[in-house]
Amino acid sequence: MTTIIALTNQKGGVGKTTTSSALAAGLSSFYNKKVLAIDFDPQGSLGFSLGLDIENSSTIYDVLKGNVPIQDAIQTTDYCDIITSNILLSGAELEFTSADRELCLKKALAPVIDHYDFIIIDTPPALNILTVNAYVAADHLIIPMAPEILSLLGLTQLKETIDSVREKLNPSLNVLGLILTKYNRRTLLAKEVKEMAENIAGQIGSCVFHTQIRASVSVAEAPAHGLSVYDHAPRSNPSLDYKEFVKEVMDKITTVSMETK
Repeated sequence: MTTIIALTNQKGGVGKTTTSSALAAGLSSFYNKKVLAIDFDPQGSLGFSLGLDIENSSTIYDVLKGNVPIQDAIQTTDYCDIITSNILLSGAELEFTSADRELCLKKALAPVIDHYDFIIIDTPPALNILTVNAYVAADHLIIPMAPEILSLLGLTQLKETIDSVREKLNPSLNVLGLILTKYNRRTLLAKEVKEMAENIAGQIGSCVFHTQIRASVSVAEAPAHGLSVYDHAPRSNPSLDYKEFVKEVMDKITTVSMETK
């Protein structure tokens, strides 16, 4: 059975794409899972991070427009399969106007969903029709956030969007957890934000992952080489942290699956 996870936060710069890449590569490399990553951000950063040409290939936009079958848009990397994105996807808000426009991604994934163990969706830093499409298609959400006060401000609006999708379109949508990135345990601010994040997580029926992703330049360097952080800097703190985070994701999904049986 395929598990679909969307990584979401309407604030940019919180490590969402880095976490998406690390999760997709980690599930494949460490757990031998067949993974499809969907770059659902018009910036196209996920595809670029894994070494793909995002300008001269079919993208998720082409799939949603019906210009190419989804099978023809899938590219293979050393880590996982991926469907890239580019700036054309930013027109979705105006172009997708049908009554069921929130279901576009879910319908597009139908022909390939049974071919994968996991589908990882990297969403844009916004709460728009693309984000809602990802929420409708997903089984679980993961919310990356930096240990900054501003990262907390948008979580109330995020909660409202999640509640709305649960009520109208995807009642089984589960928030797997909040993952703190760029974390420095030595600062008082990081500790305070972690406590506040735990309170907010409780309000949406979730929790903060035990693992925090420590800050390091290796995270910023890896995309320039088209490599996962595990290959670029296997002994770095983020590499070790992300490996532990992927294990925690696997454990949580196993627990949720057992509870719902």
